[in-house]
Amino acid sequence: MTGQERFTLPRTGLWTGALDALPAGQARELAAELEALGYGAVWIPEVAGRDPFVHLSLLLSATDRLIGATGIANIWARDAVAASGAVKALTEAFPERMLLGLGVSHQNLVNDLRGHHYDKPLTAMRNYLDAMDSAPYTAHRPSTPVRRVLAALRPRMLRLAAEKTDGAHPYFITPEHTAKARETLGAGPLLCPEQAVVLESDPATARAIGREYTSLYLSQANYVNSIRELGFAEEDLADGGSDRFVDSLVAWGDEESILARVREHLDAGADHVAVQALPAHRRDVPAGQWRELAPALTAW
Repeated sequence: MTGQERFTLPRTGLWTGALDALPAGQARELAAELEALGYGAVWIPEVAGRDPFVHLSLLLSATDRLIGATGIANIWARDAVAASGAVKALTEAFPERMLLGLGVSHQNLVNDLRGHHYDKPLTAMRNYLDAMDSAPYTAHRPSTPVRRVLAALRPRMLRLAAEKTDGAHPYFITPEHTAKARETLGAGPLLCPEQAVVLESDPATARAIGREYTSLYLSQANYVNSIRELGFAEEDLADGGSDRFVDSLVAWGDEESILARVREHLDAGADHVAVQALPAHRRDVPAGQWRELAPALTAW
């Protein structure tokens, strides 16, 4: 999006839904620890847990420099006026520390969970961004620009991200996708892919954890369609994914193995990599991995 100075992000940050598993006070304490460890950004999702704007207000108020990002806020969860008001309020309270990641989510999470009608995601997103741009706001205005990126996987949504927002936040992708996304976006927009990791050197253990993650997203057509375009065969996507597929989506091993995958994204054109440490059990908080990885991930 032209007309404003480029948003500055650290080279890496953390992506996590695990803070929802903690009482709010403990989540705030952990956010402060993550900042002390050197992390500069935390991405949080939206499904059916804490409202992401309320959650970020709690986390940002417990820290001094940490950037809070939504990965992603669902456009079907609130109308454009509500989203515009929320992001402007947080941007005013925390200048240049709020990044709004917006996405169209998935048909089952929109129709079945929320009772809305999922329809023409590209058109819905374009209309939503236009409505945000024209939304009234009667509170004290932020002194810095509202920052937005789109959860974009395929070329048309990536082009919309480049046209109407600060860039893109692709999720469940590979460094090969990052290279293609950079080509589509062009040089200017931000590119902030997510990368799942497991700090575990035993192949069977690491792949079991990784396969729990890949199984979840292979149930969603949006991700499957994107993955197919990267050249994976149907047999790669069965039963949670082949070893080759899991290894492509989830970086596992020691710190250097994980850092090498992050470098691949950066070399492919990413500005920022949102690292998601996968715990052994989905609802666990991977604080140990965050602490162990901090020296490597924050040294860029």
